[in-house]
Amino acid sequence: MTACPCGRTNAKGHVLALAACCGPSLAGQSAADAESLMRSRYTAFVRGDVAYLLATWHASQRPAELQLEAGAQWLGLEIKHHRLTGADTAEVEFVARFRVGGKAVRQHERSRFVREGGQWFYVNGDVR
Repeated sequence: MTACPCGRTNAKGHVLALAACCGPSLAGQSAADAESLMRSRYTAFVRGDVAYLLATWHASQRPAELQLEAGAQWLGLEIKHHRLTGADTAEVEFVARFRVGGKAVRQHERSRFVREGGQWFYVNGDVR
């Protein structure tokens, strides 16, 4: 079993397998909610899946290209808060930890998401 990098656990506190967690989203299945999309995007960062990150970024904010931090070692994701802000909008506050060039980095962000055509998209976020 390959543990999902996002760290989601089951009722017994065991980390879910990638195939039972973010794997279906990374393979093209729509995320069930904004938190699930956030988790799958974190997993995409861990795996270096730039195509998925761009595909799940809302067209109104999506950059033309995305360069990932070379040599980043992802250490964990903590979802602080997830809430619907409307019928098709949501916010997810998270902390992602990683190491780059021997330096520890902690990214704390409140991200905004929108659902269009039944699919959730990352719009943008405020770094805290």
